[in-house]
Amino acid sequence: MRVLLVMLLAGVAGAGCASMISSAASNFADNLSAAVLNQNDPETVRAGAPAYLLLLDSFLQGNPNDPALLAAAANLYASYGAVFAGDPDRAKRLTERARSYGFKSVCQSYRPACRWKGMPFDQYEKTLDGLTARQADAVYAYGVSSLAYIRAHSDDWNALAELPHSEALLNRYLEIGDATLYGSVYTYLGILATLRPPAVGGEPEKGRQYFERAIALTGGTDLSAKVEFARGYARLLYERELHDQLLNEVLAANPNVPGFTLTNVLAQRDAQSLLASADDYF
Repeated sequence: MRVLLVMLLAGVAGAGCASMISSAASNFADNLSAAVLNQNDPETVRAGAPAYLLLLDSFLQGNPNDPALLAAAANLYASYGAVFAGDPDRAKRLTERARSYGFKSVCQSYRPACRWKGMPFDQYEKTLDGLTARQADAVYAYGVSSLAYIRAHSDDWNALAELPHSEALLNRYLEIGDATLYGSVYTYLGILATLRPPAVGGEPEKGRQYFERAIALTGGTDLSAKVEFARGYARLLYERELHDQLLNEVLAANPNVPGFTLTNVLAQRDAQSLLASADDYF
């Protein structure tokens, strides 16, 4: 990081240098994401992540159209806004920024995406056919940041109206993306399907299938899938036995799994909270 900061502060110029900074910054963002995911103390991430958000913003000041940097910023802003914001209004602001970065990333990677806003769903769905593995990272970033945005703005019917678009995009990612991330994508799809009760368009049984697929793909090592299964499906349909079974399995598991440590520690905290409130809820 020190080398990158020196390069930026020195104000190096020229196309070659700009390309070098972009590549180094993208590698930095990838390494940062890995370090964050393997951190077992969420408070360290909560305290330290804002500095890295600003650092990614600074990279984008010099490279505003770099799809990889935009995707990295979208992912980090979405994660921080969804998990660590600590205030609903702040979560809305952070996830809105995340979605903006995610949209710009996919627009730079795939020009038809630049017309997605306001496009009728049937036309939008047809444009997804042109996406390939080359756009997978941008698609993932926009899909995840859109989910974080919708969840933070769940009191806004205009945001909820975007659920089918996000679901279609994430399903397209399953056809073109990195199979190691499919478990997370199925968890996200499960969340989308269970954000609303059946009476207003929710699809809990589809959500259950998504959650079960996510758990199977990760062998149960991603504990957040079980927590979201309990929160999104079991609570929605008042299935107390399934709710408690899933959460007790989470609490009994070892959270220290490469790539999932941070989310597992947070999942165990959520599991404790959900179990503590279960008697009042059910």
